[in-house]
Amino acid sequence: MKYTKQSIEISDQIDKLKNRGLIITDEEKAAHYLSNISYYRLRAYTYPFQNNESEDHVFVKKVTFEEIINLYVFDRQLRLLLFNAIEKIEVSFRTKVIYHYALEHGSHWYLNSDLYKNSAFFVDHMASLNKEINRSAETFIKHYKKKYSDPKEPPSWMSLEVSSLGLLSKIFKNLKEDGIKKSLAYSYGLKDVGVLENWFFCLSIIRNIVAHHGRIWNRRIPPFSIPKKTHFPFLENKKIYPNKIYIAISTMVYFLEIISPNNKFKQNFIELMDKCPLLQEKEMGFPDNWRDEHLWSSFNN
Repeated sequence: MKYTKQSIEISDQIDKLKNRGLIITDEEKAAHYLSNISYYRLRAYTYPFQNNESEDHVFVKKVTFEEIINLYVFDRQLRLLLFNAIEKIEVSFRTKVIYHYALEHGSHWYLNSDLYKNSAFFVDHMASLNKEINRSAETFIKHYKKKYSDPKEPPSWMSLEVSSLGLLSKIFKNLKEDGIKKSLAYSYGLKDVGVLENWFFCLSIIRNIVAHHGRIWNRRIPPFSIPKKTHFPFLENKKIYPNKIYIAISTMVYFLEIISPNNKFKQNFIELMDKCPLLQEKEMGFPDNWRDEHLWSSFNN
């Protein structure tokens, strides 16, 4: 089928939304928003309230344009909050991986193919890492290349510092399960190394979505592993959606309580949820009484 839809004027966009059942009381204000936030971008926020099997996409729930904008603003605030949390978690993980493996296997341990499970993945990951190193504008990378020629690649604390979280999570997953890897998982209160591998892969996906201003609110994400037991408090109610944002945010809380015990993330997040428009907790995978979970109910003030 050939795509034939054409761009339309903002006034026509407003008429289309009204004809579909969206309540717009101030068209001038709506036009201002639509001139700064694209119609297509806002479509992601109106989608759950429409009959999308119908060609007309009529609204099946009484919703106002202002409520959709409030939902959009809520999602933006959520992204900013999550980005800050993931940064702290990423820095911690990166530090632990580099430090512990370098102590045991030397400065350039990441180049040792004997440490990895899958040789094909190893070759692919090192090629990707080399591209990221060559692309980097970091002063310490330039200094190494100018001063040293053997080995050609910078040490792990430089090379893996400029690696994306996604690539770092893949490199970590491919490392053989030895004492170092197990101790890294245990430092986060996890006995199962596979859970840590999964969590950082999933967090890397969320980080990319957030960094590129993508929608988080009702996003379906790669399924998070739900550990049976953790050394530190996690979720008691494990009958939750593994591919909705609630499990991801709960995982962030879990990490932050270990990494930064005096953090304000829980408090800031709950304050944001108190303003969540259109009763969207369930859409994000939040179960009833989630605030009563020990993970969520106590603040470290």
